Amino acid sequence: MTQLTDPTDVSPIHPEMEADITKFEEMLADYQAGRIPEDVFRVFRLNNGIYGQRQGGTSQMVRVKVPYGAMTADQLDLLADVVDDHSRGWGHITTRQNIQFHFVELAEIPTVMRRMAEVGLTTREACGDTVRNVQGCHLAGACPLEVLDITPWAEAAYRHFVRNPLAQRLPRKFKINFSGCDTDCGQAMFNDVGVIGATRTFEDGSVERGFRVYIAGGLGTTPFPALALEDFTPKEDLLATIEAVLRVFEQTGNRDNKLRARLKWVVDQLGIDEVRRRVLAIRKLLPASATWPGGIPTVVTEWGDEPAGVADGVTPTAMGQGTPVTLGALSDYDRWVEANVVRGAANGTVSAYAWCELGDVTSSQFRAVASIIRGFDVDVRVTNRQNLVLRDLSEEQLPALYERLVAADMARPGAELSRDVVACPGADTCNLAVTQSRGLASAIGAALDEAGLAEVGGLRVNISGCTNSCGQHHTSDIGFFGAERRAHGQSAPGYQMLLGGYVGQERIHFGKKALRLPAKNAAEATVRVVSRFAGERAAGERFIDWLERSGGASGVAAGLKDLDEFPTPDEGPEFYVDYDETGPYVAEIGESECAT
Repeated sequence: MTQLTDPTDVSPIHPEMEADITKFEEMLADYQAGRIPEDVFRVFRLNNGIYGQRQGGTSQMVRVKVPYGAMTADQLDLLADVVDDHSRGWGHITTRQNIQFHFVELAEIPTVMRRMAEVGLTTREACGDTVRNVQGCHLAGACPLEVLDITPWAEAAYRHFVRNPLAQRLPRKFKINFSGCDTDCGQAMFNDVGVIGATRTFEDGSVERGFRVYIAGGLGTTPFPALALEDFTPKEDLLATIEAVLRVFEQTGNRDNKLRARLKWVVDQLGIDEVRRRVLAIRKLLPASATWPGGIPTVVTEWGDEPAGVADGVTPTAMGQGTPVTLGALSDYDRWVEANVVRGAANGTVSAYAWCELGDVTSSQFRAVASIIRGFDVDVRVTNRQNLVLRDLSEEQLPALYERLVAADMARPGAELSRDVVACPGADTCNLAVTQSRGLASAIGAALDEAGLAEVGGLRVNISGCTNSCGQHHTSDIGFFGAERRAHGQSAPGYQMLLGGYVGQERIHFGKKALRLPAKNAAEATVRVVSRFAGERAAGERFIDWLERSGGASGVAAGLKDLDEFPTPDEGPEFYVDYDETGPYVAEIGESECAT
């Protein structure tokens, strides 16, 4: 298969991207002329990153693939133009390091695709039953704890699988994620293939850098933890291993029932031992394939994968889940540095988070970050918690950077603080959502601010508008998923609260159900839990450890029972209207296009 060149160097449009766009134009014309049925065009547009919205009609969501979160200044400027010319004023960062735009007219999609291709961006396989965006730790190459820099490995995986015939009509979507160390900032532990940098030591004391590969993880309504494939995977075997897993999935995935089509269900049916056997057997014979390049990918050789290393005399702190962050009575700048700046790399550079509220980025913010990249000669990556992180900074640049971020409204301390609430798009645009998850996220942020708890560190809140976990509610300290409630004979928006989700150290805990709540009481419940945690935690104690010694999810929920009460519609009419809505609540569910 022909591989793409470095996507940041594509100008004019790469021939493969041009072919994608030309094909989309042809298929769209045939669909509009009635020559292609709806179901065929739907599969085609999904494989090209284009979703329908719950509003129906010709409004579309366009998802841009951002492999391992890496972007350039030119790309950010282009996305600003897309926001202004084709969307509704802002783009949205997803939990899988994509950027998506809503309310784009179907007729304008080819134009949008062509404009993005001019700066090396594609929507190809950002959706559909394909290999989705290849994720990677956003601090890769800048993290003092990493075993190796996973950047070129994630790039190699992206290049190998995009447009690969093997990956065009899978039983269901297939997700790949890379982390450079067991802190697992990339969150490899709930993916179809999760790759974590690892080492093995030989009898002579020499150390080999490579990987530990986990498979068959997933969230959705039934979450599964990823399972180790083998103790250690050498570098030269990594891509072969991933392709072998994909081939097993392509051969054995359930094509008759989409609800049981993911790789996790293959393991559920065949057992992990049999799946391992099949993967390793296929991997062994892959070198016999006429199309298999094998060995160390060229991009890894060209870019190198040496770790950032640790600066002398520095004890670095990881930025993963549970990171203790304590902010004292400091200036606004000092509080931002404490919460949003990562230090410790051997080359002396630092990284700093630009906070994007609810994962939204306006056109002016896209342009502001692009200007920072050029002016400070740094790079940027999209994070899986819906922020941006600027890398390769010097200490001397931090004050000026802070002022630029203040001007762009992106300087609030929030990278690992309780105010950094993650939410899926919810009923704003999604066909499956039954609640306005974004509205609840705003309400929780405001309630924590009012209670003086928005800057409690090391605690994550995630919200999904339905059970499908696009907001990754299973993996956060405090999670919510939307559900219809019935009270006093009427429908009302509600949430199930979960407590104790955690990802890190090559393990994953899914949050346990605590209690159900009216949507309008979910913010107060969050405030009570965060307040109790902040008041009772030992120094540096993680939420999951505090929860365990506090009676678990059920024990903490016992103190919240009074919040699971609905007033009558006359006494509390607001309880029967969802956030960001004006009329009575109705749980409307459309045809699925993106269920996890």
